Amino acid sequence: MKHQPFYSVRPLCPAYPEPADYSAAQKRWIVVQGNAVFYCSGSGSGTVLMPDPLPDIYASSPPVYLGIRDDCIYHAVEIPASATPPADWILSPVRELDGKVPGIEMAFSAYAVRMVDYEMSNAFCGRCGARTRPLNTERARICNECNQIIYPRISPAIIVLIKRGDEILLARSPRFPPGVYSVIAGFNEPGENLEVTIHREVGEEVGIKVHNLRYFGSEPWPFPDSLMIGFVADYAGGEIRIDNNEIEAAGWFKRNELPPSPSKTSISRALIEAWIRGEI
Repeated sequence: MKHQPFYSVRPLCPAYPEPADYSAAQKRWIVVQGNAVFYCSGSGSGTVLMPDPLPDIYASSPPVYLGIRDDCIYHAVEIPASATPPADWILSPVRELDGKVPGIEMAFSAYAVRMVDYEMSNAFCGRCGARTRPLNTERARICNECNQIIYPRISPAIIVLIKRGDEILLARSPRFPPGVYSVIAGFNEPGENLEVTIHREVGEEVGIKVHNLRYFGSEPWPFPDSLMIGFVADYAGGEIRIDNNEIEAAGWFKRNELPPSPSKTSISRALIEAWIRGEI
């Protein structure tokens, strides 16, 4: 299998406790604003990595430790929407960094956005309401009062390419960009294994049955916390009947009549391209 999304391999090692003996030359920062980061195009390949020290206007926010790689330590910092980039830097959504920065930096950016969201969303304990603080032994926060440990949330979701002879089923969500179709996806629910999730989601969204499920690959999708688990399945019967909620159109498509596909950084695109190449 050749599928390898841009952050399919963890790019940073979050060694604990956080190392304290790094010089400014070995420190790098990613400045986060929502689902976007500051990016500098430069004269060659762009970068999202700011050197240390940060400008004072950004350094006032609490840093989020990301990890280490190649003798460098990486942190992210969340800044308010009113903050502006320094000269030669612009704000870019992570999804739009493809081709603008090295793939590993796109992975850094996705991870930074995910970890900043986790830290901001768990500043208070969901059980007793007290403040939490980061642990220095693992990626987690602990409540100052009841000692509940809060780990980053991961929300598993299936994504499945359905084959029927020389066709695949593609569907369109009203949330997609104009004209774009993709494969079927949906979140795993409590009490379900992934196979049950596939049969339920396919039945709910397009009304058909599938069988012969095969694992394809997975990727973290940090907007904010999904883990996409990819499968291939064969059509087993039924007529397409869309739910008119999650799906507004669906149909069977041959290789020479495919509609526009999702971003090439996504596992959905990887599934479609693997089928085009005849690998699945």
